[in-house]
Amino acid sequence: MAEEEQQDYIRIADNYEGYDLDMFCIPRHYQEDLESVLIPRGLIADRTERLARNIVQNLDNSEPIVALCVLKGGYKFFTDLLDCIKALNRNTERSVPMYVDFIRLKSYENDKSSGDIRVIGGDNLSNLTGKNVLIVEDIIDTGNTMQKLLNIVAKYSPQSVQVASLLVKRTERSVGYRPDYIGFEVPDKFVVGYALDYNEYFRDLSHVCIINEHGKKKYTV
Repeated sequence: MAEEEQQDYIRIADNYEGYDLDMFCIPRHYQEDLESVLIPRGLIADRTERLARNIVQNLDNSEPIVALCVLKGGYKFFTDLLDCIKALNRNTERSVPMYVDFIRLKSYENDKSSGDIRVIGGDNLSNLTGKNVLIVEDIIDTGNTMQKLLNIVAKYSPQSVQVASLLVKRTERSVGYRPDYIGFEVPDKFVVGYALDYNEYFRDLSHVCIINEHGKKKYTV
């Protein structure tokens, strides 16, 4: 299925077709809309736990962090990642104080990036000033959205900024941006599930899956 490169992330090859849907519990209302399961929920959970360990090991435990969730797609990864960090706080010698904040961006319409990246929700980010910030994102596609967000965050003069993304898409459209922590590098296919959506559908799907053409047509706006 995949090969790990330098312990930094798990790379899923372009020719990997994923698991057959019949091997997993897929909601009946999505069974005709998906090609395959690309990353099962259990593998996501284990990889998230490892990322949490890496993050805690690299942080100065005398300084709190502000974990900034990029909504909506990042909420599931954000919740699970912070649960893993909190478990490490309870069970290891290192303990990292954490605050949480949220921001919502929108750049996709159907399966294409609109190119118009909009901030459509979020709290007052002035509490990021002078803080160590960990931005938690679901997927880095071209990198344009994250660069826009980093520019927004920089206006509040944080002490440091790091980014953790569950997925990074391998695409020719990439501007070359790479986050500090990566769960999986995936092929240039449109993926849904684990809170990643297609026009707000599929967020209730537990695994990361590849949407098929039937699904795209069915849920196109």
